Amino acid sequence: MSLPLGDVGSSRGGDPIPSTAYLTHLAHVTRAKNSSPVMCLSWTPGGRRLLTGNQEGEFTLWDGINFSFELIMSAHDTSFRCMAWSHNQNYLLTSDGAGNIKYWSPSIAPVQSIDSHDGQAIHALSFSPADTKFVSCGDDATVRIWDWAGRREERVLEGHGWDVKCVQWHPRSSVICSGSKDNLVKLWDPRQGGCLSTLYGHKNTVTKVAWNDNGNWLLTASRDQLIKLYDIRAMKELCSLKGHHKEVTSIAWHPIYETVFASGGMDGTLIYWNVGPKGSEEPAVKIPFAHDMAIWDMKWHPAGHLLATGSNDRQTKFFARNRPGMKQGLDDDGLEVADGGAYDNEIIQAEMELGNHVGIVIGRRGATIIAMQRQTKTKMHVDQIRRVLQIEGTARQIETVKKRVGALLDRVSSDNDEGRGGGGFGGF
Repeated sequence: MSLPLGDVGSSRGGDPIPSTAYLTHLAHVTRAKNSSPVMCLSWTPGGRRLLTGNQEGEFTLWDGINFSFELIMSAHDTSFRCMAWSHNQNYLLTSDGAGNIKYWSPSIAPVQSIDSHDGQAIHALSFSPADTKFVSCGDDATVRIWDWAGRREERVLEGHGWDVKCVQWHPRSSVICSGSKDNLVKLWDPRQGGCLSTLYGHKNTVTKVAWNDNGNWLLTASRDQLIKLYDIRAMKELCSLKGHHKEVTSIAWHPIYETVFASGGMDGTLIYWNVGPKGSEEPAVKIPFAHDMAIWDMKWHPAGHLLATGSNDRQTKFFARNRPGMKQGLDDDGLEVADGGAYDNEIIQAEMELGNHVGIVIGRRGATIIAMQRQTKTKMHVDQIRRVLQIEGTARQIETVKKRVGALLDRVSSDNDEGRGGGGFGGF
């Protein structure tokens, strides 16, 4: 379905400027000690810090300016599933995989704990526009509405035939949107408790839903690898966006540019889209292998200059605006092409001796060499008999691989020397 440009208004911030709307520069990578997959994250009010929740049920706090580690604390007994700030930014809600909801103050002090959804995982939480109510959804196939001040359940919305994976309250109206494993997107009236409408656009589990701040557009993402944009004023699909090759696991609207949003996939791909008057159904910018595994959550900084992503590869990454002259993500291969083209375009083969460090380069279950192939976009193979690394790619890519492998081997050798000299840890 083509994008009806006449139905889509201009963005609040004017036409998106690629250098400011599409954040392709990897500013920092964070990974806590004894880390586990990052399931959800959120910027604190004002964007001064980033809060992440992991599979062990721990909060981790990172500085939003220099990206340094600040704090880690236990919050839930099981894996985090979601976190959501109230609109007035006075309270934080979190949920876990065992049906527990917790209230937190802005200083991350626990206030209240509630068990619900029959002990099933609670995948999403969302506040009403006035912060007097909030909604939750879980694997018990229900959507539940709660009174915030009374901390009690008010209504149970039943209608989905399977686990409800996502839910979000409309930014200004009494409408709730939910997506489920039954492939359906439902719109609910929280006052009456009835289903207003059902959208049948997806052919697999609906993983995420997101209202645009204009209140008219609804984004839905699914395991069928599609992202769909709906206009709820006419209850019609505006476009179906194809760019992911695996299921879509996260989406987030830009806080400044109304028509821009980002999406993350199960394979770690990060894509920026523009659906405005000058937009397209094609991705505006695509960053393959932004993470090595699924991107479970992403959040824009309130100022729009940073995008934080949390992944199953245990890393939290901060993406920022490109530096002047950089073209990362803005062309097909992310590399600047020289006039002659041979250095960047001609595919060649090369070898690199590994000596006794074959296992280090391969990594546990091949993790190291797989990650390096994704990051450098080369084909690599370790000949364990000859103890050499075989590389296939452009001259520039091969040069990058040799530098990275060389740095890895140097680091391993120096650690071994220190271990033998000190007699303490004995190296690898």
